Amino acid sequence: MTLAQRSPATALPRQATYGRVPAPRPAVPGARVQPGFAPVGQRPAPMQPVRPMTERPAPRPAVQFMTVAEVAAIMRVSKMTVYRLVHNGEMAAVRVGRSFRVPAPAVREYLDGARTDAA
Repeated sequence: MTLAQRSPATALPRQATYGRVPAPRPAVPGARVQPGFAPVGQRPAPMQPVRPMTERPAPRPAVQFMTVAEVAAIMRVSKMTVYRLVHNGEMAAVRVGRSFRVPAPAVREYLDGARTDAA
């Protein structure tokens, strides 16, 4: 006894190449080849030697990044205040994943610009 099919449509046969790697195509004379790639059956061309640079760029100074909690501790404010400053664009910050990192010079710039003279 056989079970009835769910639909009257017949099942599609699997492809004959299922699970097999396709055979490589033969090289065609005159075919364009991308740089760095060789036609099938040939070795890739050797890479060009790298010429030494005559001038090296000046090394950049290392920038220290601080977390929002560290900036809040330095400024003696809440973390929410630092987040507001960052979101309003008053203090520069870099987003890393879901958190912010504030460069140390940005904190100094903000504090220098925020000073007021008391009368």
